[in-house]
Amino acid sequence: MTFPTLPAREGDRPRTGPEVPHLQFTQTSPPQLKEELRQWMATALPGIVPGRSEISVPSTWAVFLSDVAPAEGARLFLPRGNAEFAHLHADGSLHLALDPADHAAFLASGWGEKHPYYDRGVNVVMFYAPRDQAELEVAKKVIAASYHYATGRAPTVTTAAA
Repeated sequence: MTFPTLPAREGDRPRTGPEVPHLQFTQTSPPQLKEELRQWMATALPGIVPGRSEISVPSTWAVFLSDVAPAEGARLFLPRGNAEFAHLHADGSLHLALDPADHAAFLASGWGEKHPYYDRGVNVVMFYAPRDQAELEVAKKVIAASYHYATGRAPTVTTAAA
């Protein structure tokens, strides 16, 4: 899978924390949008089980590989390294494992930033909290890329046309 082409993100970069827990403080998601994203993740990604993140703060909702093995070479979230590949924070931001070959394109897109431990070899990037429906569709594209990296398969449900 080639990393999707993303539209330009409007506005300034949100303010995020420089350390762990890596959270977003401004431009957060409206609650209904965050819930819509959570529901989409729970239904569009086959072979996953949702639950509380094993690595982030207790309010963080994550998706774990369950009925599907990780793709060969995929580096997912610690501590297991083979199950959690994306999680949604209470602010609406996401942390995702992406194919390292896609990191430069993602970071150049303006939709997110490196995790504070990125330079220590942690394969995690932050996707900024979607603020509206159009940004939610962009989030789905990036989550689909993360799922594809984690599993070697595309999700069964596609995003709406942007």
